[in-house]
Amino acid sequence: MRLLARRLLLPGLTTLALTATGCSSTPHTGLADAAAPANLAPTGDGTSQQLEVAAAPQGTPTPAAVARVGGKGKPEQSSLKVASYDQATGRAVIARAPQGPAPSSTPSRKPEPGKSSDTGKSPGSGKSPETGKSPDTGTSPDADKPVAVGDVIASAPAPGAPNGLLAKVTEVVGKTDRGTEVKTASTTLSSVLNDDKADGKVPVDPSSVTVEPLMKGVTFSWAKSGGVKFGPQGAKLPLGNLRLDVNAAVDTAPDAPASAGASVSGFVQLAPQVEFAYDGSGGSGPRGAFLGMSGDWSSQWKLQGRAAASTGAPKRIPFAKLHSAPVIQVGPVPVVVNLDLTCYVQVEADGRVTLDVQQDVKGDFKVGGSYALGKGWTPVSQSNVKSTPVTATVTASGKVKGALGAEASVGLYGAVGVSADFAPYLRGEADAKATASSDGKTSLSGAWALYGGFDLSGNLHLQLSLFGTPLFERKIPLGSLNREWALVSGHAGR
Repeated sequence: MRLLARRLLLPGLTTLALTATGCSSTPHTGLADAAAPANLAPTGDGTSQQLEVAAAPQGTPTPAAVARVGGKGKPEQSSLKVASYDQATGRAVIARAPQGPAPSSTPSRKPEPGKSSDTGKSPGSGKSPETGKSPDTGTSPDADKPVAVGDVIASAPAPGAPNGLLAKVTEVVGKTDRGTEVKTASTTLSSVLNDDKADGKVPVDPSSVTVEPLMKGVTFSWAKSGGVKFGPQGAKLPLGNLRLDVNAAVDTAPDAPASAGASVSGFVQLAPQVEFAYDGSGGSGPRGAFLGMSGDWSSQWKLQGRAAASTGAPKRIPFAKLHSAPVIQVGPVPVVVNLDLTCYVQVEADGRVTLDVQQDVKGDFKVGGSYALGKGWTPVSQSNVKSTPVTATVTASGKVKGALGAEASVGLYGAVGVSADFAPYLRGEADAKATASSDGKTSLSGAWALYGGFDLSGNLHLQLSLFGTPLFERKIPLGSLNREWALVSGHAGR
């Protein structure tokens, strides 16, 4: 096949939710675990190459990538782009992109022994022995041929395709004043990457994240490489981190005094990165694949007052939506990863307990889907989350549970591939009054207990078949996980 690709200026989000405390729902962690048995020999044409996975370059748009018709060509540079796309009809207009030098940071493949690390050319050679590229244009003579039936379009976000485009040309309609109009049909990444391999992690640029506050009292901060910072907490954040602060009231029990007004305050801080892997050495389709998100997570939050009684399901209050469509370069091929995150507060109470409790949670996470030939798709869910010492005051008799959680999804070209819901929580119950801290100091008058924990649920979705793997008939659940640990507890007289 021939690939037509265009890189855009989106550096990258996102975010995906977390997993278990110090545990994993599956031993699979990535492409290494997704590999087929060792005795499965590659059946491709013997020219498989290891492509580098990196963030799309910033600056002036660079030429697109092209792979030859027939499926055995390798991605090359091209000056074509998607000028427009109509989702309803599948028609696209292909035009020549503005010419300009490609940024030196643009990766095509990992360096090999005896070759320069920045160009991939043999020492002393005027052309790359692998691609035949001219040093003047960076393209082979065939790279800029007009678009034709059988070509594959793998575009970064373009007019009419805000989540990028992955499609095959089925008909060339004709020339227009804007370029060549073509008809397209859906296709897969295996038609682009063929028998090549790729495996890497790309940090999400927090400045690329769009945030929609859903209630008052929400602020967003980030810090990125290059010393750029934003928001009231930006100067305090490590590079590559984003942070959401919330300070909001929640429904208070009708009979509660004014001094017992319920509220939640605190922050969620993330340093997410996209993980992408592909192994096409199986010949007739991917031998292995992985898509997911990993990174660091920390949160500190406080639940105060007497929350109103919740009936039926716990009351969930979303406070911010985040979205990013980072473009990662797999060699010269732009792959658009769509990331969405909704942060929420959730309160479940009987309306009788007044409390003042604070919890710090820190850890790392990895969540996604792993494919292995002969085994299919397997959920990946790993984390090491720990809570730090807390202080708490619980007054009266009753129960309450508060969570600061996130619903998240990650996918390709606008299609959801993995979804997850992670909710670290605090749960308290008492029959009198107790003031305590996890350092052992207590003032007790009755039985009481305070617990920390988390809930996790999620699914792998059919759209993961965009890798070129077989469809599965239903969603594959990550599994409903719950972990809970005692924080402080006691009884009067002890």
